[in-house]
Amino acid sequence: MDIASTIYELLRQRAPDASICPSDVARALGRDEAAWRALMSPVRDEAARMARSGRIVITQGPETIDPADVDHGAIRLRRGPEFPEN
Repeated sequence: MDIASTIYELLRQRAPDASICPSDVARALGRDEAAWRALMSPVRDEAARMARSGRIVITQGPETIDPADVDHGAIRLRRGPEFPEN
């Protein structure tokens, strides 16, 4: 499973207004701690791409942030207005 598919799958498993952490995605894809930690940057990069197209929204606390700002701080991922429902 690829990163985008994993983000979709994890978000579909939660309530429509719930969020996930990028580490949830990395852990779902990585076999061990070293593997999932190595995936954190690619997961954040893919999340930024998905946010630019409106498929997800990236938040820090209660604020929606610009996808260009995913390099720093803790973020959460939520369904966006263009999130595919199936």
